[in-house]
Order: sequence, then C-alpha cells, then structure tokens
Amino acid sequence: MSAAGRSDDDPGQSPAVDQEPDPGQSTPAVAEIAASSIRSGLAELELRSSQVLQRLENVKVSSSPEKPKANPNPNPDEHREHDDDDEEEEPVLQERERRLISEDLLPAEHRVPSDILKSLEQLVSYTDSDDDPEFPLPALDDVSHLALISHSIVAYLSHLDRQQLLRVTNSISGDATRWLGTLFHFAHPASSFHADNADAVLRTVRLAIVARCPGYLEGGIPALAQPTFYISENTTPVRLQYACRQLGIPVEAIKIIPEHSQYGTMDVALLQKQIQLDVGNNRTPLLVVADIGASLCGYVDNLLRLRDVCKAHNMWLHASGHGLAALVCSQSQGHVEEVLHSMALNLGSWLGVPSLPIVLLHRPLQNSALSAFESDPILSRRLNALSLWTSLQALGRKSIAERLHVAFQTCSILFEIASKCEGIRVLSHTPGAQTGASLSDIIQSPFDVQALFDAAAPVVAYQFDGSTTIPLGGSGSSAAAAAERETAEGLRPLEKINNASYFDRLNSWLGQILQRDCPNFDFEVIEHPTHGSCIRYCPLELGLGEQPPSSENLESFAQSLEAHVDILRATIKHKARFIHLVERSEVLRLVPLPEWAGMGGVRFVPEGWESLLTDQAKTELNKLNIDLVEALKSTDNAFSLGEGTDGLICVRFGMVTHETEVEELLDLVVTVGKSVQENSRVLDTMSEIVKKGIEAVTADLQRESEEKLWQEGILRHVPVVGRVFNWWSPPAKESGIKGRSLNLTQGVVESTENIYKYHMQMTGATAHQLPANRSPPTPMVQTPVGSPSSPPVFPTVEPVPGTERNAGSGSEEATPPAAEAAGSGAPGAGAASAPTQNHVDHGRTVSQSSAASSSVPELVAAANSAINNN
Repeated sequence: MSAAGRSDDDPGQSPAVDQEPDPGQSTPAVAEIAASSIRSGLAELELRSSQVLQRLENVKVSSSPEKPKANPNPNPDEHREHDDDDEEEEPVLQERERRLISEDLLPAEHRVPSDILKSLEQLVSYTDSDDDPEFPLPALDDVSHLALISHSIVAYLSHLDRQQLLRVTNSISGDATRWLGTLFHFAHPASSFHADNADAVLRTVRLAIVARCPGYLEGGIPALAQPTFYISENTTPVRLQYACRQLGIPVEAIKIIPEHSQYGTMDVALLQKQIQLDVGNNRTPLLVVADIGASLCGYVDNLLRLRDVCKAHNMWLHASGHGLAALVCSQSQGHVEEVLHSMALNLGSWLGVPSLPIVLLHRPLQNSALSAFESDPILSRRLNALSLWTSLQALGRKSIAERLHVAFQTCSILFEIASKCEGIRVLSHTPGAQTGASLSDIIQSPFDVQALFDAAAPVVAYQFDGSTTIPLGGSGSSAAAAAERETAEGLRPLEKINNASYFDRLNSWLGQILQRDCPNFDFEVIEHPTHGSCIRYCPLELGLGEQPPSSENLESFAQSLEAHVDILRATIKHKARFIHLVERSEVLRLVPLPEWAGMGGVRFVPEGWESLLTDQAKTELNKLNIDLVEALKSTDNAFSLGEGTDGLICVRFGMVTHETEVEELLDLVVTVGKSVQENSRVLDTMSEIVKKGIEAVTADLQRESEEKLWQEGILRHVPVVGRVFNWWSPPAKESGIKGRSLNLTQGVVESTENIYKYHMQMTGATAHQLPANRSPPTPMVQTPVGSPSSPPVFPTVEPVPGTERNAGSGSEEATPPAAEAAGSGAPGAGAASAPTQNHVDHGRTVSQSSAASSSVPELVAAANSAINNN
C-alpha cells in the first residue's frame, strides 16, 4: 500500500502486502478466483438484499396481531353444565403452560425464509401509538440502498481465502483512506474505521500512549507516570471515561478545562496552568481533545494555540465535531496534519447515509503495539470500510462538497434570521466572529484552518429571553417617569432573571410550534446547563434520507418565527399587568401553574370563602370555577380549565397578542363569575324553598287527615261496619282533604280547590278567563313556607256565585288529567300515613304557568287531591 493510503492496522508480519511490489522483481502468482463465480454470487446477494430492503421499506404500521386462543372444547355442539367449569379450567391452564414453554424453545421443524421474513415484517410494523407515521422505516435513496447492501457483502467477503481477503481489504481501506485524506486536506494519513465514537476515542488514547511511550506493549500503563487528558467543559467526557476504564486508567486522569467567558471555547490560559500543575505533581500530560463544533452550541476551540501548547509538552492533539466537515468545502491546498495529530469524521451523519463507520484519520505510527489489541488485524475496522468505499464513489467529490457547503450556508442564514428577531438571543457560535469574513470568502482564500472553522457554524442554538424594548407608555412622558409608572402599574414586561422557569416553558412552547410549522427543519428543544431551555438546529445531524432545507423553507421559518415570537413578547408584556391586576382584585386569586406557558391562571373565589375552605367548600368552589370556564369558553377560546398545585380548579389564560386588553378579560371573568355564582344562589334558594314546602305540605296533610278522622268518627273507618255506616249516613260531599300546591314566587303552600274548580292554574295572568274578568278566589288554605310548623291559615272568602257545583276538590268526576298533572290531593280516608309517602314520590314535579312574565307564580304539585270516598 502506498504511504498516501496507509492503514495503521496493516500487520507487521506481512511486509510483502504492506509495501507496493517492485516492478522489477518477480511476484509470486496469486490463485485467482473465477470472475464469473464472484459476479454470480455477488449479483445473487445484491438481488436478495434489495428484495428484503424493498419489502421492509414498504411495511406499513398496523396493530398487534392477536394470537389464536386455545379452544378447550373442540366440539362446538357439545355443551357442558355450569358444574363442570372447574373441570374445564384445568386443561386450559395446562394448555397455556405448554404454550409458554414452547415459546421459549426453538421450533423443532425448519421454517422457509419467506415465513421468517414475514415474521420480521410483523415485528417492524407493530405499534401501540396512533401518532406513528404510516411507514415505520424511511425511504431509501440509491446511495443509502448501496450502503446497506454493502454490509451484507462484508459478511460474504469475509469467507474469501486469507491472502485474497487481505488483498481485497487493503485495497478497499487504502482507497477510502486516500480519498478522505484528499477531501479533508490530511496528507499521507493512516486510518481506522469504528462503529461508534467511543471506540474511536479509545483508539485515539492508544495512539497517544504509543506515540509517547513506544514500549507500551512491554511495560503497559506503568511505563507512563500517571497520564492525564484534557477536555473542554463544553464537550461530554463520557467517551474519554469509557477509554480510561478500558485501559485501566483512573477516571481522575481526565481534567475538565473551563470555557472562556467571552468566546465559550476552552480557556487556553487555564489549560496551561493545569498542565504546569500536573507536571509539578509528576503526572504525564498526554492528550488534548479539541472541540470543533461537537458541543451543543457548536463552539470551536483555537487549534493554533492548542497546537503550540501540545507541541511544547509533547502531547497528542485530537479534534472532533461537525465543524471538521468545513475542510471539504475549502478549495485551497492545505495540510491540516500540521496542526493536529488525529480527527474523527462522522460521515454518516453529515451526509445522511446510514451505517457508515466513524473514520479516524491520524498521523501514521509504525508500531506493532497497535495491532496487538485486535483479535484479527485484517478484519478489525478495515473490511467494514466497504460501505464507505461504495458510498463515496456513489456520491462523488463534487456532490459531497456541495452538500456540506449547503449545510453550513443554512446555519448562517438561520443565525442571521434568529439574531435579527427582536426578543431572540442566539447562544451558538457566531459565524466569522473573529475574522468577520463569510464562509464563501474563506474557502476561496489561502488555506487557514482557524479562519475556516471560525467562519463555518455547524449549529444554531437560540432562545426567547424577552430582551427587547417594547413601547408601553405615552410618547410625551420622560423616560424616567415612564419607567416609574410602568413599574408601579405592572406595565414593565417580565424579565428572565427572575422568571427562569417560566421562560423555559415559553421556549418549550416555541420549539413545539416550530417543529409543527417547519417539518423540514429538525429542531430540538435542549436544556443548556447555563441558559436553560433553548432550540437547537444542526443540519449535519441528518437521518436516513434527510436533506438540508431549501430557500422556500427558510422563508417560511422566518415568517413563523417572527409571528410566534411576537406572541411571546405580547404575553410577557401583558403577564406583568395581569399579575398586578389579579393581586388587587377582591374575588380573583393568582394560581401558579408550573407546566403552563400561557399568561397564567386565576381562581374565582367569592368574598368570605377563603376563611371557610372546608372539604365541602372546596368541592363547591371547584364546581363554581368549572361552570365559570364553561361559560367563558362560549365567549372566547383563550380560556381553558386548569388545576393548581393545591388541586383546586382554576381558569387558564393562554397566549395573547399586543391588542389584548387584560383589564377587559379580567372584568369579563369577574362578571361571568358573579353571574354564575348568582345563578347558583337562585338554584340553592329554590331548592331550599321546595324542601321547606314539602315539609309544610306533609304537616298540613297529616293534620287535616287527623282532624277528618275525629270529625267523621272511627266507625266510618272500621271494615264492614264502615260500609253500613256510610250507607246509613253518607259523608259530606266536600269533606275530602284539600290538595296542596307550592307557589315558588310567594313561598306559600296553597290548597288546590281553585285548580280543580277552573281546570287551570289560577294566577293573575289567567284572571281574564274568568267571567266578567273577576280575580281568582283566594285559596282556602295558605301556609307560609318559612314556618312549616305553624297551623294553616283558612281565610274567610265568600264563594263565587255560580261555582258551588264545582267547588269540591274531592269529587272524582271533577278531576281531569290536566288537573292531576297540576295538583295532587290526599288518598282515601283509610290510610292516614299515605299522604306523606305519596308526596315524597311525586312532589318534586314543578309545573310552570303558561305566562312568560316573571310576576307569574310557579306552582309545585304537592299531593293528589283526587279522593275516592266511595
């Protein structure tokens, strides 16, 4: 293999393979494999793999298929008695146990591949959520399809003859290494290919150890005097901790260097102090990990200064992060290996191609210790470069450079949009912060690593913090007077410094809205350790088949961001006034809502209720606020039902606009709340009146029944004797017990003789229906509801002439169906306790007058007045 395409896994025992053959020397003949055999085998594998991928790609989401249930009774015509249920349960349990045991065992008989693949499709298609997309697997383009097939070919090629496999592996890994070295301006690199970043960092630590201590294979870690590693606090140390545990190095060897207060990068001055301190403690500074856009906010460490520090202390400088992709965009010749020793490339994420390995490009080291860690130096991290080898050729150098350039341009445009939006604070690295030049200018200029990484921003992270000046006061007042008035009247917008958790909820809401409105942007809401919740976008973290957004998508994002940030500005402006007004209200109480991003929540509490908040009072208060929310929803959808931390119901206010009048909203809540409270009071009062009316009717009917018993005599109520006595001395025709009705307007229980006499409810509105428009006669019995224990009042009213014939309410012939619905009387004279029972069963029917005027009394039927004395 040539030096330009060296792979550090080449075994030292095979110099004939590691070096390019001299054309002047004779080379031993290599047993060739028939091209037709390879072609047919690879073609068959490619066909089968493509078919399987196509089947999986077209799998649709479905519910879980139900497994067939065992039938304990195979004969459907056989029916057993209920007493045999216990006997049936035992075979069912035994069958269930056998089924569970059989699921743990491999089936005894073989299955055809189509059935196995069908089972796989069922596993992929199953979902228990209704929000999943129709197709669980994303669609494949040509490059992704080829990359996935390459993994199948790798397993197939591993069965080649040893010498043939070595030749194929060296060619594939050598080509990929040379191509990447040219793309990333790394001259004569060595490489290794890894499944994840943690394995790449482990390899980097071994490289640093071998470069510093060539006798590492013989002496091991004790050959180094307490090695130390340095990493910025912006970069996660998890991968470096994994490497320390694998190599038996204490985790305390990792030194976290704080960030610079102005640039957010590793503070080089503090790094130098830490190195000097470690050297004084007989430690060995070994490795510095530079952050090139690997952090949440995409900060870029100063590689030139780090290079000088590492060179002074003979340390290994390793770089990782999305910013390394900017090297491909540079059109000038350069040598990045002069600045750093190694770098990790995540091409699968940058290009959106699945299952590409992590590539570690580094300076070549001639040391057999590197191969001693591998179980198979030929296959380890080399043959799996086949997917990268095929994908690079399928894309081409021009397409790769264009894709990465578009990704960095998208970040620059997004940064500009977010930085110009009032109220938005950008937390990520500013493109061209140190040089002031754009990426398009840098890539045309002579090669400068630091300027290139400074101009290319791989990440945009921003948040809404309300840092804006909103004109709230009048234009004629001075600034000091306006500020004083705004503070006193609650007109100054909320500040994040005192409301960090609320602003986190606002940013979470904004992130969810942008995810909904801009599906082409892969926005994510993250938690920054210092600034709280923020929105992050990285076009170099692409999924399968994803592409950077277009210019139309960027315009749509700008409009959506401006519209929703304007809502957030209005919300924090009105929230201060909202809190101020609620605190001054007599019936509204501010309710903290930890998970609500709207303007806030209030609870309507009538005066005097706070001192009587028993369990029953809390229930009534919840019911009152629930009715209030239902009434408000019919007016404005901005109101919703909420629950405070104390478990009580409240009214939630959502997002608002600048035109919203907070005073009007709160006045509406108070007005509707009092109306709902008043309606509740009317219902409670009416219920109390009905209840007392029932008690008064029961007492009246009981008293009249007893009086009738003593007036008529006991003999009339004795069986057999009473019939003879009544035949010999018939009772008076009008001696029946009068029925009762409840006048809800006047709160009086009245007798019902007028209802049955005129076949209507006698009110002021029906007086014109009487002869000569006479007023209805006053009921013979009237009992105030307020004093049910008082005796009934029998007014002395002269009977109306001409109505004596229909005056009795005890006649069965004078009781039409309409009268039975309007009023009810006592039963026959044989049961004195029956009136109370019949009243409880039927006395809650409220009959209303046909007149709609509020002066018309409403009557409640109290008892049945139809008495059958015969």
